[in-house]
Amino acid sequence: MADDTLRIERSTKTLRTLALERMREAIMEFHFQPGERLVERPLCDQLGVSRSVVREVLRQLETEGLVQMIPGHGPAVARPDLSRTDEIYELRALMEGIAARAAALTATDDQIADLERSLQNLLEAWASAKPIEVMRATTKFYEVLFDAADKRIAWEIVQGLNVRINHLRSMTIASENRREAAIAEMTVIMNAIKSHRGDDAEAAARRHVEQAWRIAKEKLRDG
Repeated sequence: MADDTLRIERSTKTLRTLALERMREAIMEFHFQPGERLVERPLCDQLGVSRSVVREVLRQLETEGLVQMIPGHGPAVARPDLSRTDEIYELRALMEGIAARAAALTATDDQIADLERSLQNLLEAWASAKPIEVMRATTKFYEVLFDAADKRIAWEIVQGLNVRINHLRSMTIASENRREAAIAEMTVIMNAIKSHRGDDAEAAARRHVEQAWRIAKEKLRDG
């Protein structure tokens, strides 16, 4: 019997877009495990789309770093690579710190209010215990942060970095005891921005990324 858990409903979005979203979520929620082969025919049956759509989706996921091509075996869920993620987290800490500092120094009252709403949405996502919802809310929070900081080019760079480690980020989010620590870290960032303390906001943002990277490395070593 076909597995219908990934099957998509028709809507105004293209089948390719829907299938891409469903596969991206499935990988980040560990429906497919790191290293697991992604075979076209079963995916066609699970998603209810054609083989050509599945191939397009797998190619896109490969560019995002979620899928890798294994010689002689075909596509598989990518395994995080420590040699690359070190640099990614280092760059994230740098740019998120810069954005937090700039927001603390220049954000308007309206922008800070938007940032507070985004943080509240993030807290609600954490309470839902759904990693994909936390990922979405986290992305929105930082989008608002970088906008308040007027660091739009930096945000584009961070987005590009994040798609390379989304699977690893989902592992971090799903780890035990991460919720309370992450909420505390994000609250410190928010309080520093509200108080217009640039140095403190930058330091808090960098610590948050560094803590996430520490936990991610532990996950990789345990896995």
